[in-house]
Amino acid sequence: MTTFEARQLFRLELQNAYPPREVDAMWRIVLEEVLNYSPVDAVLRENSEVAGFFPARLRDIIIRLRAAEPLQYILGMARFHGHNFRVTPDTLIPRPETEQLVDIIIDREAERSDLRVLDACTGSGAIAVSLARALRFPSVTAFDNSRAALRVARENANALKADVTFFEADLYNFGSAGALQPVDILVSNPPYITQTEWASLEPNVRDHEPQAALIVPDDQPLKPYEALAGLARELMREKARIYLEVDPARARDVARLLGQKGFGNMETLVDFRGKERFVVAQWTD
Repeated sequence: MTTFEARQLFRLELQNAYPPREVDAMWRIVLEEVLNYSPVDAVLRENSEVAGFFPARLRDIIIRLRAAEPLQYILGMARFHGHNFRVTPDTLIPRPETEQLVDIIIDREAERSDLRVLDACTGSGAIAVSLARALRFPSVTAFDNSRAALRVARENANALKADVTFFEADLYNFGSAGALQPVDILVSNPPYITQTEWASLEPNVRDHEPQAALIVPDDQPLKPYEALAGLARELMREKARIYLEVDPARARDVARLLGQKGFGNMETLVDFRGKERFVVAQWTD
């Protein structure tokens, strides 16, 4: 099988399952991650025979994609902020919107050094690791309530040589934060999809990604932000900032809640799709 024949098979088998542009994007990722082909390699080797293991691996990938399994889980990795992060069904797949949240923090905090950062609900550790690598001499700590997710996060930090301290904790039953140092930045991409909304999600999310990292009760859609605001009261230094990814439909509700909890200078920021995806505020109480 040549590279060209493999691409034609990939397109043919997935043409009724995904839009053509998405199929081509996934093909480029498969070539890069499975065969270590750059875009130039893909062109130069179009008529060359692929490695002997590849046809069977390709067939497995196609079967799993047709079953709506995310490509990131099939390959065991996701690209985020210029690096490959290991992901498993125990962790959310980091999204481009979350990458934008990291960029917002870096843009605003780049001139400061020795910042203390806490990442709540860290999952794969993508936010914490990226900030540890990008900020100037930060002290980064992150927590999650999933031991399996924390194992993945630690692997990512080790692989990318990022100095991050991880620990297990439940956002809703955190206990005393007295053992933690006061922080300059509290960042989180917590659950924000209601149980009703969950039922309408695409199968690749609903049937594969961890529910606990995504769902909030229908009658308490702001529950994680209330918990984060309470944690902030114990942990945030004066003029520290909180950076949150939120449901665009509730961005202004989150900002209003933070205002009631002692924050000031609230901002709602739009993502690359023009949706109010982020809330930034400063601790003033």
